[in-house]
Amino acid sequence: MPRSRTMPTLTILVGTMYGGALDVAEQVKPLFEQAGYAVDISEQPTVEDITQRNDLTLFCVSTTGSGDFPGNFVPFVRSLKDQSPSLTGLRYGLIALGDSSYGDTFCGAGRALDDLLQDHGAQRLGERLEIDAMETFMADDAALPWVEEWIEAQQLKVV
Repeated sequence: MPRSRTMPTLTILVGTMYGGALDVAEQVKPLFEQAGYAVDISEQPTVEDITQRNDLTLFCVSTTGSGDFPGNFVPFVRSLKDQSPSLTGLRYGLIALGDSSYGDTFCGAGRALDDLLQDHGAQRLGERLEIDAMETFMADDAALPWVEEWIEAQQLKVV
């Protein structure tokens, strides 16, 4: 689909260790394209990704270790904390991937990111999706229906 100037952009910011969160981002991308968005997937996200063009943002973030952010996402979180930008214009959704066998730190990165974004004034649309690797072998099996429902419930369709 050719990009027109009027087409809103959805930026998917990915925090991934082994590619699971990136796979989810790539699987849900067509759903947003069908809803009328130009979709950018960022595997090396920067604060500019969420402060410059913010029609809509989706975070796909997995949790590593004891509730930690994946390596590729650490610089983004550090910049967000250091620069402390106002994110009052940011509307976002959040898909957190985790493993409940880790107990209290399950989806820790996604939960911490959610708190951090809201501390900066961002507005989460709807509920956060938490995908448990213990229950869901293929994360996109949970992500696809959630995204369809999210687009519908938040009235995000533009075509």
